[in-house]
Amino acid sequence: MIGSAVAIHPACLGLYCGRTVLAVNGSVETYGDCGVCPRGQRTDENKICRECVGSPDRYDWLYLGFMAMLPLVLHWFFIEWYSGKKSSSALLQHITALFECSVAAIVTLLVSDPVGSLHIRSCKVKKLSDWYTMLYNPSPDYITTVHCTHEAVYPLYTIVFIYYAFCLVLMMLLRPLLVKKIACGLGKSDRFKSIYAALYFFPVLTVLQAVGGGLLYYAFPYIILVLSLVTLAVYMSASEVESFKDLLVRKKRLVVLVSHWLLHAYGIISISKLDKLEQDLPLLALVPAPALFYVLTAKYTEPSRILSEGGNGH
Repeated sequence: MIGSAVAIHPACLGLYCGRTVLAVNGSVETYGDCGVCPRGQRTDENKICRECVGSPDRYDWLYLGFMAMLPLVLHWFFIEWYSGKKSSSALLQHITALFECSVAAIVTLLVSDPVGSLHIRSCKVKKLSDWYTMLYNPSPDYITTVHCTHEAVYPLYTIVFIYYAFCLVLMMLLRPLLVKKIACGLGKSDRFKSIYAALYFFPVLTVLQAVGGGLLYYAFPYIILVLSLVTLAVYMSASEVESFKDLLVRKKRLVVLVSHWLLHAYGIISISKLDKLEQDLPLLALVPAPALFYVLTAKYTEPSRILSEGGNGH
């Protein structure tokens, strides 16, 4: 019965065009015309729009965690950059930024389907083109385009925009009041610079997700590892760290080091996905390796030493 019902319809063209189920009578389904699937659905192998009933897997959650970390890390960077060395307001601003992003993440999960739950239903990501369905709208007669653009990776694409919107709203509600009260040591022009910076980087993050969401989904573990390694090396070089004692002498350096170690671990977990714990967990032992390598080799790459040895050689 189902086979005969499908057979009377012409072929549904395009990778992401499908037929919606209009009615179900026992084992017989009645389908609509070929077109775009409703939100929260994607096509199956028979070009029928089916509701997304799965849950995000571990890698999907790691991706969402990465996208959630981006504004938080940028908040912390600009707060530190503009707070000044003698400012005691930096710590409170850091905590406030963490609070804003945490609340935004929880609210985003609560308003996502199913509403009121921290669990979300999702469609499985099968390939890169799932993120860019707008590029696969078919033109059967090369004149008329059948628009079948929909969120095949529901809700991994749009949930990030919702999260950024909540982050921005919470920041505008909380941060100005906090900064005005506690940042008395800064000048009036410097006081709100970390907030102004956020007003610039949130649109950049939004465009990044809109254009490169699919690429980030597959590349974020390697981006985390590379950027965390580079920033750790730059920080240790700028702080003139040459021994473990230099790292322990100031709490701020220790915090930065531990933060980078956590990022290293996050990147390693994202790459391995911890599918085989007995093989993947030992990889976490590599987390301190970059810092150890830097400290052990820093004295051999000191510019003054290299120049003095070069002068002695002549």
